Amino acid sequence: MSFEDAAAIVEAKGLSKRFVKRHDLAARIAARLVSGDGEEIVHAVDDVSLAIGRGEVVGLVGESGCGKSTLGRMISGLLEPTAGCVLFKGADRGALQGAEAKAARLAVQMIFQDPYASLNPRMRVEAIVGEAPVAHGLVSRADMGAYVRDMLRRVGLDPDFRRRYPHQFSGGQRSRIGIARALAVKPEFLVCDEAIAALDVSIQAQIINLFMDLREAFELTYLFISHDLGVVEHISDRIVIMYLGRVVEAAPTEELFAAPNHPYARALLAEVPRLGRQKRTFKPIAGEIPSPLAPPPGCHFHPRCPFASQRCRIEAPRLVAIAPGRFSACHLNDAA
Repeated sequence: MSFEDAAAIVEAKGLSKRFVKRHDLAARIAARLVSGDGEEIVHAVDDVSLAIGRGEVVGLVGESGCGKSTLGRMISGLLEPTAGCVLFKGADRGALQGAEAKAARLAVQMIFQDPYASLNPRMRVEAIVGEAPVAHGLVSRADMGAYVRDMLRRVGLDPDFRRRYPHQFSGGQRSRIGIARALAVKPEFLVCDEAIAALDVSIQAQIINLFMDLREAFELTYLFISHDLGVVEHISDRIVIMYLGRVVEAAPTEELFAAPNHPYARALLAEVPRLGRQKRTFKPIAGEIPSPLAPPPGCHFHPRCPFASQRCRIEAPRLVAIAPGRFSACHLNDAA
């Protein structure tokens, strides 16, 4: 899959990630007696390519375990891919050295899901936000206090709170601290991994509005990872849907919600709450997502798909353009 864009700020090319789970001695002996293998391999991400244009907000959606967080961590540089590479402004980030490598690392930052676990409980907010820009020479030690105060104002926090510890803040305030920490190193691209999932609904709306305001103020680009299609619809220009490590559909937000193509995308969008819908019985997607330890052959979605054919069970569909700016990976498109 590829979204070719000359203005892409970040591009993933053929990214795959495998995690090897090694057994303890007893488990290795048992595994060798049964299968001859002493380890298990988790197929987290399988050959994903994605280009994100400057200033764009791309929503990455899928069920838990589909690999979206792993993909986000590879794009942000927190995980090394098993295969493939990440380009930053057209250059292979893994091949950069010296000042160029440092600039590329700082330009892509990640905001994590849990505002309680992602902040060091022993550090004051001033150090949490100001430590990295000082360490990287973006501001001097003497200017750190004023810089932190400005960052806190930008995210809607009282600068007088800078001497407090994380436990003295609410969940929404901690999320704002995490955003301020990411902004402090002057990034161009933010990976937001379920950044509002742990918050109350009313606070979620405030943080979404903050993200949109910061997008304009700092000319930011976002990869917004979420399982909530309603949230992604509000914030994203384009949506990418993953299933068991693969991208199954990608399209501009309005077009995807108006007419989803892939059976999995249709099933997900059918259950997004809508005002004006008549009362109806909730019907979840049939079956359960297979284990990434042993993904099914062919199309990964075929065990749960009502339209699956024999071809789906043996041949993995390619992600191809079905319309300008729209991509889908389904054999049904070949017969259309």
